[in-house]
This record gives sequence, structure tokens and C-alpha cells, in this order.
Amino acid sequence: MSAVDGRVPDDGPAAPGRPKAPAGPSGPRPLVVLGDANVDLVLRGDVVPRFGQAEQLADSGDLVLGGSASIAACGTARLGVPTTLVARVGEDAFGRFTLEALVDAGVQVGDVAVDPRTPTGFSVILSTPDDRAILTVPGTIPTLRAADVRAAAVWGTGPAHVHVASYFLQPGLAAELPALLAELRSAGLTTSLDTNWDPTERWAGLAEVLPYVDVLLPNTNELQAIAAALGAPPGCSDEAAARHVAALGPRVVVKAGADGGWSVAPDGPVVHAPGLTVDVVDTTGAGDSFDAGYLAAVAHGVVDEGRRLRWAAAAGSLSTLGAGGTGHQATLADLRRAGVV
Repeated sequence: MSAVDGRVPDDGPAAPGRPKAPAGPSGPRPLVVLGDANVDLVLRGDVVPRFGQAEQLADSGDLVLGGSASIAACGTARLGVPTTLVARVGEDAFGRFTLEALVDAGVQVGDVAVDPRTPTGFSVILSTPDDRAILTVPGTIPTLRAADVRAAAVWGTGPAHVHVASYFLQPGLAAELPALLAELRSAGLTTSLDTNWDPTERWAGLAEVLPYVDVLLPNTNELQAIAAALGAPPGCSDEAAARHVAALGPRVVVKAGADGGWSVAPDGPVVHAPGLTVDVVDTTGAGDSFDAGYLAAVAHGVVDEGRRLRWAAAAGSLSTLGAGGTGHQATLADLRRAGVV
């Protein structure tokens, strides 16, 4: 049984050969997030493009922190979890904006490398109340590699859990991830993965990665695509898809939008939690805030799966009350007011 299933490992080394960190004070256990750090330009209103040089007027637009990893890291930091991000940005205005936003949210950024040659990635998000389209310029996003992760100074602090985001936007890191996660696991850390959508729609490589993942965090569309790539029967139910994926080892924690979320382990019942009823402003990053709520519950020592899902569903719901992925992320006080904590 892993820490995410209820047993907390000791503060062993964070990677092979590294010295054991001294035990820290009681409190939430530290988290490391690996992945993308970039900016989002979020446009709302009449955002379906019409070509032929037609000009449209959008209702509003915001330049905000983007990147699944960055948004999740901000979410866990705001929920009181000591959080470090390992990522790469460019030496440019977008990179400075990204670092400042992360610091403002309480994320440790000492292991975010600044690349003087490659520009910071960015996304343009065309957002409606019910859906969104995303156009991404990768920039520094795919330049993070396992060597950067292994060299990060954070391992001397004895983190307990590593979360990886945007697997398919980082093919170099993705190819090295099975070996990296195996090393982290052997050092006593637990792991989680949010693949996000695969722009190529091939969904390759996950059969090699998932045996080293404790928690997989897809939405329902991603779940079906992942399960199909792993050989699940065509047209199977969401539960059957999740059980097929969970057979490789991870607990599958599924984001179900306004319906909240649910999860299933390799064996055991399906556990559900509802979302909150809110007046949605922007759904950008809601899934990453859901991830943050779940991971924060684990870091705070919540063992019951239903409670973990309630943290996740509430954090995802509350994040939609503001613009962008981090504009209205939940705090512990918010979760208490929602009756979750």
C-alpha cells in the first residue's frame, strides 16, 4: 500500500544516492510538481474564429498564469502545502510574469530554470461557459528533461510526493519518465500524473509509465482515450475504462466537470463526490485545481477517499469563479466554508 492509499512513507532520500533529509515539523508533507510553466491569454465571449479577415469583438480578455503544472502547484500552495515547481521558462517578459505569479501564490521557484535562448511558451484560450479551445506555442515547455529534474535542489528537502503534468507536451521528459518515476518510487516517494490531452491523439507511452504512477488524474474524455490506447473494449463505460487503466497499477481519479469527480483503485468500489453549485466565470484550469485539491488532501494526511474527492471537487468548482486558472483558487478557509474540511 502506498502513501496515497493511506500509509505514509518515511522521509527517505528523494532520489537514489541523495542524503536522507531530517524529519520536519508536523504538517502537510512537501510536494514537487514537474511540468509546464507558461502564460495564458484567455478570451471570452464570441470566440469562435471566422476566417476571411473577419474581425470580431470579444467580451473580455486576461493575461494569466498558465500551464497545468503551474496551476496545480499554485493550487496546492494556496491550500497550505509546501510546493516546489520544477520547470523551464524563457528569459523574457512572459517568463518574468510566470515567475512572479508563481511566487505570489507561494510556490517555491528556485528549481524553475530560465533559458536565455528559448522563449516562454504561451496559450491562447478561447473560453465559453461550457467549453474551450486552446492554441499553444510550446516554447520552453518541451525542453524540461529528466536530467533537469534529477539536478533540482529540492531533493535535499525530503519531499513526499511528485506530481507530473502535461505529459504529451513534453515528449523528451515523457520518454524518460518510466525510469525517473521508478527511481523516485524506489526512494520512497509517491507519484501522480495528469497527462492532459494528447495533441497528436496517439496516446503513446502510457503502458510503460502507469506501473510507476500511484494516482492518474484524467477527465472523462482523456480517460476514454487512454483506455482505448491501452486496449479497452470499444464503447465501454467510463467505469470499465477506469478499471482497465487501473489494472496497470494507479488509482484512477476522474474529473467529471460540474458533476464533481470519482475514483477507482485497481480493486475496490467506485467512490464519488459531487461538485459545488457555482456561477461559472471561466473553466480554464478547473481540472488542475481539482488535481490540487486531491493532492493537498493527501499531503494534509486525509486517508478517506471520499474526503479526498470532496476536497478535489470543491477546489475545482471554486476555481471557476474567477478568470484564468489561478484567479480564484481555493484556500483552506474556502474549503471550510464549503463544509469540506
